[in-house]
Amino acid sequence: MKTRTQRLMAIRKIIENQKIPSQEEFVEKLARKGFHLTQATLSRDLKFLRAAKIADASKGYIYFLPSRETEQANILSGENFPLNGFVSLEFAWHFGVIRTLPGYAPSIASAIDRMESWQVAGTIAGDDTILIIPREGTTKEDVKNVLARLIPEIV
Repeated sequence: MKTRTQRLMAIRKIIENQKIPSQEEFVEKLARKGFHLTQATLSRDLKFLRAAKIADASKGYIYFLPSRETEQANILSGENFPLNGFVSLEFAWHFGVIRTLPGYAPSIASAIDRMESWQVAGTIAGDDTILIIPREGTTKEDVKNVLARLIPEIV
């Protein structure tokens, strides 16, 4: 069974790579990827992702992700951002512990918090260690998938 995080990541990827004019077409594309959901669930997911529609010359109106999120993703993954300070991720009980190079933890923790991910309730950062506090019902794999959007080396 695929998780909500995986489904949200699939929706995000489809929006970024394809021109989708309707929720019906969206549901079909997700079904081909192994995500079986109703239009109502898709609608909630699109709202959660803050997806909207814009005019397109060939398809009429298509889904897109707002520029605020796009700009934020570019800032967070930019070469000037110190994500290269990531060292490791491990879990203790249900909490994630990220080790970083000295001085990198506060910036990386701030970036994680700015993602406003449903799966992560918050972070606590020291100089080279970040405590990831997941929400109830969130699996370790969900947390890893969310963090991988920011720090691809986590996968």
